[in-house]
Amino acid sequence: MYQKQLHSEEATRQFAEKLSQYLTPGMTILLEGDLGAGKTTFTKGVAAGLEIDRIIKSPTYTIIREYTSGRLPLYHMDLYRLEDSGVEGLGLEEYFSGEGVSIVEWPTVAMEDMPADHLHITLAHSENPDSRQMTITAMGHQYTQLLAQLEALDS
Repeated sequence: MYQKQLHSEEATRQFAEKLSQYLTPGMTILLEGDLGAGKTTFTKGVAAGLEIDRIIKSPTYTIIREYTSGRLPLYHMDLYRLEDSGVEGLGLEEYFSGEGVSIVEWPTVAMEDMPADHLHITLAHSENPDSRQMTITAMGHQYTQLLAQLEALDS
């Protein structure tokens, strides 16, 4: 597990952009946090690092947004509105095993449908309204190596 204090929206974007340099096809990030914790800001940073030049919007109402113009495709999912109806028929496994990177907001709605190997990132509000506490947990060998690389950059 890795923890880091992010002192601004820009710090959140910059960290996510740095992380994106280590992402490869088929990787999944499960992204949790309360409303306004910075999940979409984080995703904007990943998109910038993947050289995606489109505006990144929260997929709350569309469920899945696909961005295919960058170094790798980005599949941005928001399961918040599916709490009562479930995710059957969305074809999530095709995204998770595809050629892009998947970021899933509110993954707890369907944890049984998430890949066993993933990077789990939680963003939490801090005492300072502009700061966030980020906690990253790696599940699986590939993600454990990625987390070790990130930690090495911080030391």
